[in-house]
Amino acid sequence: MNALIPAVELLKASSEQPLRCALDMNTSSVLPPEQFDFFRSWYAGIAEVTLFQEECSSFLAHQMVWDFGKLTFIYLTLPYCQFGWRHLSRPTIDNWYLTLLLPKAQNSRDDFEAGDLGLQSFADPFEYISKKTDFLAFVLPRNLHFIQSSTIEIRRNSKQLLTDYMLLLHRSLPHLRSTDALNIAAATTSLLAACLAPSRDRIAEAQRPIEVVLMNRASQIIAKRLSDPKLTPDLLCREIGVSRSGLYRIFELVGGVANYIRRARLCKTRDALADSSDGRSIFAIAEQYGFMDPSTYSRMFKKEFGISPRDARTEGWLNLKFARPTDRTPTLRNLLLGNYWDRSNDVDRL
Repeated sequence: MNALIPAVELLKASSEQPLRCALDMNTSSVLPPEQFDFFRSWYAGIAEVTLFQEECSSFLAHQMVWDFGKLTFIYLTLPYCQFGWRHLSRPTIDNWYLTLLLPKAQNSRDDFEAGDLGLQSFADPFEYISKKTDFLAFVLPRNLHFIQSSTIEIRRNSKQLLTDYMLLLHRSLPHLRSTDALNIAAATTSLLAACLAPSRDRIAEAQRPIEVVLMNRASQIIAKRLSDPKLTPDLLCREIGVSRSGLYRIFELVGGVANYIRRARLCKTRDALADSSDGRSIFAIAEQYGFMDPSTYSRMFKKEFGISPRDARTEGWLNLKFARPTDRTPTLRNLLLGNYWDRSNDVDRL
């Protein structure tokens, strides 16, 4: 399957329109006593919403909705007021919706459990009492070819894959363009089909977005264990559940997994050298991240950044203009992982 983001589109002039919300609703636009009723009106004909804490003087909620063809992606942030959600007995729509609960103290690096993901149909009875959380959701029409069944069960591995993908897509929305919507829709549909109604053909079709999620998962493990000498391709294979050949294929576009780890470690030493409060020797910094031979480390550092470690420390890294990798082919992986090649603090931003 093609990458979600066509390279040509990403290189267009900055005048190209960014991807905008189809709906952007905020209860702050009305007076506090009217805010909950306004929030409840967003789901008219779909679900009944009841406030359980009458003493709430306001109800600040914000809902952003993105249109990806047949798929709708929603981000909803809620106040600390408990409320109930119940499906209507005769809703005006019978779509399925996939929800991911987000804790209020959200951190992009938090580990989200697969149990935080749920799948319901508006046509089926369902009640929920809010736990002061925010939500991400995909709304799926029933006429999609892979969800004609009246019941859908998601395996745990598929739940974790969809969880990671939804978080990754949400973080990437500010970087997307309007021309990306159809490509995002196609790849997301393939991934949903592979997870909700798996078959050999559907899993093969969804290989690209699946690899994006797996690479993001591996990148987070790498970022947390850069100073661990046990960080090896075999460890990553075990942690993310892929074969060695599968791991190499996932990291192929960034020069391989070993190159990725090596560069991430070099970036960490670079940041330490730029920190004037870090009084350790250059070799002590290098040794922390597995570079045991000073000459080899110095040679790799200069090849990567265009200057020696000593010059980076004495001249001040943040004031230098350094050479960057020349292979900048935009792909889904690069975009959804934050274009880490371009960022001065690459590993920390994955």
